[in-house]
Amino acid sequence: MFATETIQEAPKILLHDHLDGGLRPSTIIELAEQTGNKELPTYDKDELANWMISTANRRNLELYLEAFTHTISVMQTRAALYRVAAECAEDLALDGVIYAEIRFAPELHLMGDLKVAEVIESVLAGLEAGSEGKDININVLVSAIRSQKRSKEMMEFALRFREKGVVGFDIAGPEIGYPPVDHLGAFNLALENDFPLTIHAGEVGGSEYIEQAINQCGASRIGHGLGLRDDISVSADENLKVSALASAIRERKVALEMCPTSNMHIGAVQSIGEHPIGLFLDFGFCVTINTDNRLMSGTSLTEEIKKCGLSFGWDWDTIHTLMKNALSSSFSSPDLREDLNSKLVEWYLNRSTNEGNDYAPY
Repeated sequence: MFATETIQEAPKILLHDHLDGGLRPSTIIELAEQTGNKELPTYDKDELANWMISTANRRNLELYLEAFTHTISVMQTRAALYRVAAECAEDLALDGVIYAEIRFAPELHLMGDLKVAEVIESVLAGLEAGSEGKDININVLVSAIRSQKRSKEMMEFALRFREKGVVGFDIAGPEIGYPPVDHLGAFNLALENDFPLTIHAGEVGGSEYIEQAINQCGASRIGHGLGLRDDISVSADENLKVSALASAIRERKVALEMCPTSNMHIGAVQSIGEHPIGLFLDFGFCVTINTDNRLMSGTSLTEEIKKCGLSFGWDWDTIHTLMKNALSSSFSSPDLREDLNSKLVEWYLNRSTNEGNDYAPY
């Protein structure tokens, strides 16, 4: 059986990772102490890491989001944003990620004196610094908070930084009661400018918001997309029955940015083994595997692959398929995709050839 280190060594593509959900506990504490922040639940890094996980793991999305109060509170200066972004790049590179799209909502970082442009500039600079000299490329997705009214403004800023590392737009935050169509102004602006969209949908609800995101808002990727499981069924003889929506998503290769541990923590699934990622993958959907929030879920892309691999019996070819799905669905440039694909092919094909396709990496 291959060790965790082997999965970590494998080149990986990550599409769904929130900047404010991946801070190092020690960094949160240091930044809080620098600003005189007395609100952290603990100033011990191990205790804080455990607190984040236990707070997030309460089977409810709104409760899960409460943990972000403390990460966001220390991300209100240019220096703090730069540091958090640089460390994000360093941590992902150590985990074998060769390409990532990191998302954040600039409107959450304006509690001090920062302007939206300064927030974006600081994050981009930090990601560039943290990536220097490492085998990783990172682009940015600007998110808007779906329960607020600033999505079109955030979309305008995303376009402003289009040639500087911002490659897509997203809405995030509490889902139920905040449908994607509430933000058509932002999405229409994106479509008018041929700017890529990924939309959080079906994280806790059914497929209604997924349908809106694709057919009315123009998303080419769906954040989470668990609600699509209500639109498919498998008979006793393993024939697949799908709705028109599910069929369109499969045929059009709309990417599903699935985040198993996070989905379990919010109560969308009861265990990794019950997660639909395995089913969707088996039946040809464009599935990707992601971390969502590495701090809150105590995870990494290596850990997500390991957990799911053990539950669903994945081999190296399966993992390669997941990475190819992510790369082909990424918002990166064609030249970069070609270069990254060469790295994937070289590593995974050599692995399968040398050790056998039926030999799983666990």
